[in-house]
Amino acid sequence: MPLPRFAPPQTWYSLLHAAPLRSLHTLVRTVEDRRVRAGALPFRPAVEPSAASCGGTAPRAEIRREAGRGSVPTIVLGGFVPDAGEQIFLLRRFLLSSGDVYSIHYPADGFSLPLLLAQLDDLLEDLKRRGQRPVVFAVSFGAGLALEWLRRARARGVTLPLGGVVLVSPVACVEDVVPPGTGKPGTLIGRALKPFLQEAASPGAAAVERARVLFARMFEAGAQNKLALRRLMTARELHRLHEGVLGTIRGITDEGACARVQAMREMCSPTGYFTPGLLPLSTAPALVLFAEREEGMLDAAAPSLFAFRHAHRAYFPDGNVREVRAAPGQPPVQHASLVFHVFEFLPPLQAFYARLRAQRWPLAA
Repeated sequence: MPLPRFAPPQTWYSLLHAAPLRSLHTLVRTVEDRRVRAGALPFRPAVEPSAASCGGTAPRAEIRREAGRGSVPTIVLGGFVPDAGEQIFLLRRFLLSSGDVYSIHYPADGFSLPLLLAQLDDLLEDLKRRGQRPVVFAVSFGAGLALEWLRRARARGVTLPLGGVVLVSPVACVEDVVPPGTGKPGTLIGRALKPFLQEAASPGAAAVERARVLFARMFEAGAQNKLALRRLMTARELHRLHEGVLGTIRGITDEGACARVQAMREMCSPTGYFTPGLLPLSTAPALVLFAEREEGMLDAAAPSLFAFRHAHRAYFPDGNVREVRAAPGQPPVQHASLVFHVFEFLPPLQAFYARLRAQRWPLAA
């Protein structure tokens, strides 16, 4: 079943995002960013009982907080790479207009799924004590983490007090990128990750390096259209983003890469918990965004594609699914392309956050 195409109303703000005016939008944004310098600082909740109960020696994710101007905070969970801060590089100012932004930066030298979810529990409880219900803004692998967090909470009989859920190009389980069986995966990402899924042995340093090279090439491919990029960001911004993304890719150790894939192996397929005992995951407003070209990452039979295209209301009764498409003649929107296709993703995000800001507390649980 094809997804509906999102066609926003032609307001002045939406017109500012039209291709001829995107350079003006970039100028306005960068002038504002120079006036108000970015200030994402390390943050830890006042108390962390859930994380403390995990024990062990696994490294923690780092939470960074940047103060916003509204009452709707956002927790950002990025993909495998880049880091959460780089994932929202051009969305940062928009998200801050609604409230504080908490970006979750995964450790480079390891990854523990139970510990990360415990850290999210503690952060959510900290926000709850301050009377805030955040939006979880989760991208690709991060969307899988968010879904697993919601699923495990429901299994415990707990409803997480969220203000909203945004899932961008969700990758919720191994089967989304590597189909079951011994056949050759249909995507480059699937072929790169398959060695990590062999039960017998470690994938080896060569397989890890191939995965690094592939993720770097995916970013470089998006950065090839210099004309389009000049409409999105300044040369200095592009250099900073380029160095940040490639630095993150190079900085992940072999152990850290394997641990992230292992975490994905621990996540349940959305079709695997299609049961009244675990659904809905949340009654908070939800928005699921798929790119028009997901086939570079997601397998054609990906459970996440099937579940959210055909039964998203079972998971999120107050949810909507949209396919984000480029204008005719423009490069198609790729998987989780929040930087290079920021203007295509902005309209549905603006409408979603506008709805949340208009609501009175308490928001849906």
